[in-house]
Amino acid sequence: MKILQRPAGFTCLLLAALLLQSQASGGGSNLLFYGVAALALIIFFFIVVSVADNFMVIESKQMGIDQKASMGLFPTVRDLFRGKKPDYLENKHVYTLTKGYDIPMAGEPQPLIREPKVTRYAVNPPDYFGLRPIPKMLVEEGDTVRAGDPIFFDKNMPRIKFVAPVSGEVIGVNRGLKRSISEVVVLADKEQVSRTYDLPARNASREELVEFLLESGVWPGLRQRPYNRVADPDVVPRDIFVTTFDTAPLAPDLKLTVQGRMDVFQAGIDVLRRLTPGLVYLGLDGRADKDTPFSAVRGVEKRYFRGAHPAGNVGTQIHHIHPCGRGENTVWTISVEDVLVFGELFQNGHYNTTRLVALSGDSFSEPCYVRTFAGANIGELLAGETVHEHSRIISGDVLSGSKRTKENYLSFFDNQITAIEEGDDAEVFGWLVPNSAKASISPTIPVLSNHLHLTTRTNGEKRAFVVNNDYEQVLPMDIYLTQLMKSILVNDLETMEGLGIYELVPEDVALCEFACVSKQPLQQILRQGHDTMIAQG
Repeated sequence: MKILQRPAGFTCLLLAALLLQSQASGGGSNLLFYGVAALALIIFFFIVVSVADNFMVIESKQMGIDQKASMGLFPTVRDLFRGKKPDYLENKHVYTLTKGYDIPMAGEPQPLIREPKVTRYAVNPPDYFGLRPIPKMLVEEGDTVRAGDPIFFDKNMPRIKFVAPVSGEVIGVNRGLKRSISEVVVLADKEQVSRTYDLPARNASREELVEFLLESGVWPGLRQRPYNRVADPDVVPRDIFVTTFDTAPLAPDLKLTVQGRMDVFQAGIDVLRRLTPGLVYLGLDGRADKDTPFSAVRGVEKRYFRGAHPAGNVGTQIHHIHPCGRGENTVWTISVEDVLVFGELFQNGHYNTTRLVALSGDSFSEPCYVRTFAGANIGELLAGETVHEHSRIISGDVLSGSKRTKENYLSFFDNQITAIEEGDDAEVFGWLVPNSAKASISPTIPVLSNHLHLTTRTNGEKRAFVVNNDYEQVLPMDIYLTQLMKSILVNDLETMEGLGIYELVPEDVALCEFACVSKQPLQQILRQGHDTMIAQG
């Protein structure tokens, strides 16, 4: 609309000039006419150049070559005052995100690694979205299993096996609501024993490789978008995406996870390349002063990202590199830890779910890292750690994690345990009292420290949607989130699809939920929308 309005302004200037010429007489009138005409020509020239500049920027982004500060004819004001990029980013594909927010929380884990004695591990069926609540059990209490032995499968997907993370004795098949299975608990052996495998040949077909991965138990590490479900083995993904850094609050440093295991990570990447006719994209951290060790990985398309959270979310990276959708635009994602599981299988021939878990949050006296296996018991994992009283323990980060007790188990996809103070005490005068010790995306609230003591207090309660631009400030995607959420609530399937529900998973809107003045449960609403779309086929 703006492009159409500018030529109209130019026409008005010409009409004004003609009017002045007709009404005036003498040499002075000619001078005035020529001056107005010259001004109109300058404005017209500026409009043409601006439109050309805008089209160049749009075309460069569509072609994926927006790695420079600006691909237009002229630098923007932001480009003029932006800090210099590190030298290692020269001639690299770099995406600089201007939207997002880093929550300034205290309790960042220090690079100190401990190895607590954990004896109980569990596989939690609810960790895998899309599974039926009561899977088909392959073991009973008292059975002995090795690491990698199948323990259950979903009746809708019998080819996908879910396996034991460690070797030992099955000591519990715990149930939840409506007899659903909440966890299968294994008492670990002192000396771990892995199931043995007959690895496929290097020249094996993709179909043979898929069947081996399904039977081996490593397949559930692959997740499919849309919906973030366990990958469908009958689907050939367009591309596979791996993010190598995490920007969530107090997130672990994934460089520590692959320290001394880069050969294993490379072996896992080599397997992923055989699963897609497309590309394997590696999202790299471009915020540091020096390059990441993941830049040495071979056989992948590397894309650097700079900016605040959620720059490290794989969903954000997919949106900017090559957006996903249904049908031919289906993509798979996999975490760094699960790439290592793939690599261990093909490099060393055993099933190994070793995890480096960050203990973060200022409720820990000494935030650090612990080495364990997937599904570790949280109480045993925190044994020996001093946790302040009246704290909430979260499996994952504070935005998208889930509340846990010390009797529960670490989620399969989580590599972080966060502990922060419960904010259930009354706050005198609430938001009326000026307080710089709160995190807010609003510039009216000054943040004087990058290490704030934050609690679980929501500073408000759920209310009707307040239409503002808070979502747009923190969501670096071209998605109208308010309209999408409203369409989900009224079950408008066509609008949901048109507004981009296929591109989002709950973690992508977690920061918007934090910034929401209406206190709407956006992650829950989005999952409700996914359930509706799946039910409708």
